[in-house]
Parts: sequence; C-alpha cells; structure tokens
Amino acid sequence: MASKDYSLFSREELINLLLKYEEKKKYGIVWDEERVPEKVVSNCHTHLPVLTEIKEKEIITGNRELTHLLIEGDNYHTLSVLNYTHHGKVNIIYIDPPYNRGEKDFIYNDKYVEEDDTYRHSKWLNFMNKRLELAKELLTDDGVIFISIDDNEVAQLKMLCDKIFGENNFVGQWNWFKSATPPNLSLKIKKNIEYILAYEKNRNNSRFKGIKKTSKSDDPFTKPQNTFKTLVFPPRTINFKTESGEVKAGIYGTDKFPNKLLNDLIVKNFTNENEAIFENRFIWTQEKLNEELESKTTINCSKSIVLSYKKLHYSEEVPPNLIDETVGVDTTEEAGKRLFEMFNTKTFDYPKPVSLIKYLINFKPELKDKVIILDFFAGSGTTAQAVLELNKEDNGKRQFIIATNNENNNGRGHILDDVCYPRIEKIFKGYTNNKGVFFEGLGNNLKYFRTSFVENSKNRDQIRMDVTRRCTEMLCIKEGVYNLKKESDDWKIFEQNGKFLAVYYDFAGLSLEELKNEMNVIEGEKVLYCFTLEREINRMDFGGWKNTRFEAIPQKILDVYKRIFNNQ
Repeated sequence: MASKDYSLFSREELINLLLKYEEKKKYGIVWDEERVPEKVVSNCHTHLPVLTEIKEKEIITGNRELTHLLIEGDNYHTLSVLNYTHHGKVNIIYIDPPYNRGEKDFIYNDKYVEEDDTYRHSKWLNFMNKRLELAKELLTDDGVIFISIDDNEVAQLKMLCDKIFGENNFVGQWNWFKSATPPNLSLKIKKNIEYILAYEKNRNNSRFKGIKKTSKSDDPFTKPQNTFKTLVFPPRTINFKTESGEVKAGIYGTDKFPNKLLNDLIVKNFTNENEAIFENRFIWTQEKLNEELESKTTINCSKSIVLSYKKLHYSEEVPPNLIDETVGVDTTEEAGKRLFEMFNTKTFDYPKPVSLIKYLINFKPELKDKVIILDFFAGSGTTAQAVLELNKEDNGKRQFIIATNNENNNGRGHILDDVCYPRIEKIFKGYTNNKGVFFEGLGNNLKYFRTSFVENSKNRDQIRMDVTRRCTEMLCIKEGVYNLKKESDDWKIFEQNGKFLAVYYDFAGLSLEELKNEMNVIEGEKVLYCFTLEREINRMDFGGWKNTRFEAIPQKILDVYKRIFNNQ
C-alpha cells in the first residue's frame, strides 16, 4: 500500500488526522512536560559540572586503606560527572528518593511540591527520569538498581523504570515491613509496608542469595515408615538435657519416639563423653549424619533420651518478597533508635535501617571484592555504614560512592553537615553512644568532593583549557589515585598503592619532556592524561615514555557532557 502524500491534505484534514492520533489509546507512562525547566539541568548548558576536593573533610585511617567517595551537590550534577569517571563501572545502586507525599519531602526548582499541586506527579517523573537515565549508564552489564518507594509513586515508578531499564529487566518488587506502629492517619488502612523495586541492566541468570534460614524448633530424627538403622554419634556431638551421669544401654524415649541405646554412655557437662550408638527408624544414614555434623547441625537429647536435631542453618534460599525481622531486617523505628543513640538526639525522620541495605547488597554475594556501590540520595548515610559493616564482617573490598545535597533537615541543621558526614566520621573513627558503649572504628579512607562549575563560554578553545585545569579531581576519581606526590605549574603526579597518575595541562607542551623524565624513573602502573585539542593522543608524539598508558583531555569529558545535556 502506497504511503499517503500529506502535502496534498487540506488544513482541516490534517487537524482531523492529528486529533484521531491523539485519541488513540497508548500503553505506557505519559506525563506532562516541564512548564518550567529544572534549573539544575538547564544551567548545565552554560555551566559544566566538575568536582572540587574539600581537603579538610577527608578521613584517612591508613595509607593503604580502601578509599570511599562522598560528593556534595545536586545529584544530577554528580551523575553527570560520574558518567565520565564511572561509565559502566557501578555494580549496585541503592536509592531512597523523595516519596512525593506532598509533606515537604520533595523540592523541585527550590520549592517544596505541595500535595495539591496539579503537576505534582509530573514534576516528580521529570525529576526521576533524568536521574535514572544517567544512573543506568553507570551500571555494569550485570549491575542492579534497588529503589525504595511507597504508595504515592510506586505505580508511576514501575512504569518509568520499565521505560528506562526495560520491562524484561524487572527483577521484582519486595515488600519491606517498615513499621510495627505506623501512624493511624487513615480511616481505611494502616501502612506497615514500603516497597523496593529492583531492575538489572541486562537480565541474567545469576541467583540472588537470601538468608540462611534458621529452624525454629527441634525436628524428630525418626519416621515410622523408615527402616531401622544404627547411627554412631561421635563424642561431644549430642547436647543432653541432663548435666552428668551414666546412661545404661537399653530402650528409652516415648511410645512415639523410642530409641535403643546399644552401649553405655557417660554424660558430662551436657555432652556425651564417649561415642553414642543408637538404633531406630532414623531419617538419615551414617553418611548423612556425618555431613550434618560437619555443617554444624545441633543434635539434642531430652531427659527421656529422645533424639532430635536442629539445623543451625538451612541452605541459602532465593530471597522472599517480604523483608521483615524473619530475614534479619529492622524497622525504621529501630533504625531511628540506633541514630538517636549515636547522636543523643533525633537527627533524621524515618531513616532506613543498616540491616536493610546490607540484606540487599548481599543478594549478590559474589560481589565482595572490587565492587562499587552507589547511593545518590544518600540522606543520613545508611548505605555508607552498611558497606563498611559488610566489609568488616567478610573482609570485603566494596567501595561506596554516596552523593547528597546539604539541604535543610526539617529545622535540625543541614542533612550533610549535621547528620550524614558526622555519622560516617563516627563509623570510620569509632564513637561512644549515649549509653556509654564504645564502638570501634571500622577504618578505611574517605575523600570529600563538592560539585563546582566551569563556564561554558562561546570560545571553544577557552572551554577546553578551563575544563582541563578543573578536571583533575575527576581524573583522580576515574583512576582511583589521590595522593599528590609532585607538581609544577604545568603538571601534577599522583600515587595510590603503586599506581601513578600524571596530568599535563599546558597547551604548548614546553615542559612535557620534564614530566617524561619524572615519570620514567617511577616503577609501577602509570597513566598520563594530557591536554590536546584532539579526542585521542597521537602516540607518535610520545616516544620514549616507559610503560605508560595515554589518555586525552578534555574532549572525552566534553563528549560525555554533550551527549547528556543536548538530550535534556
């Protein structure tokens, strides 16, 4: 069928076609476009974000300790910077964005969005859409994002994430038992539950790990239909209810659970001193019993000599879609108590419990070393504490990157200055809570950065030079190298755990030979970021550099910004 020539249509015909098109049913999420563009986004057309280190806020507990990152500023700017430094490198993202309840919990263009705002949901969707699109680009191919939310936006968030990540990459929705005592605000429903949506960058067959499920009661060793077996229990493998004494060979137990003891048995300190040999309709073979004893299954024996067992841990399960105390996760009330004990005052409304974030991170147990976990709605800093505690528990090497602005904390100071950063400092260095209990510091190092800007002038060469002079912190973050070792007016050399980063700023290249001589006497992994007007460095111009990787600046940074900001 030939396509229509719309140039032959009258004005009225074209209007009718357009009206019919708009009346067609659409599947998917649709929201109102911004009437007033988001300032932090539109400003990026004239001011390009970079990072500035706040040296006085760094925390150093050891030269070779793992280094984590805290970035102060609007998370849109942070995500833009990270799209250069960490594109495709983040393994897990957890965020707890504004719930948009209309209760002064969501700021858009410097104003709280009120409940009666006609465009409340559209503003939230515009806000989240930009940030989630940038976040997706940060994930590794097998990366996963977890997003906390409540009833106000859960439906919209699901459809938005289907649009951004793809419906096929939806992992599932967990229900978190947030509160045992929620406020009685509704005539219809008490809200105990919040939600956590999870999406993978690309759907894969990796198995999420739940908890090791603990049994709640002793289970019988026998079943009537089983054949008789003889089992040998090695010394000190049975827990007796009686403290000490001698048990003679014979038949014991109850009519339902009789056990035949084939040898005399000495019981001391609640355990069998010699091996115990029993005969009964046991559910296990000797080989199975030995395996269970190896896996720390507890064997109990009652006063009437009835045997039972309690598995300390069953095999790990895929996590159920309910998250509550049965999987070791606290409520927000418990999280609030812990923060109160840390600061001896109420510092934050409805904090997420550390146990919740640890539980989510442990869904991917293989991600223990050289893992990056990002939270760009850092709030009170729960994700940072969760990562540090997990590393302490399993000797992991997970790195956190957290980002937050320093907005007003409901009249209790500022969220970053008065809650998030002090909390992280306490966890790193150690502290005594308001009950007099000392908590040892968990160590590690923290680098603190603040977003700043380079004017995006019409002079393209001037932009390149300005970005080059201001991108050093971004390069340090990209390479994971932070310690300044040597510098001149035209170059700097940084080092971290045997890796060296050199940055060369000069357009004319007059002192490049001097930098080469400095770098050539260094042994270790080396990389040079060098100013050039091209996108790539011409290696022919860099003869004589020993074992050095070359990277061009600033064009690759500007390419990332062009991709992001031209799409907004």
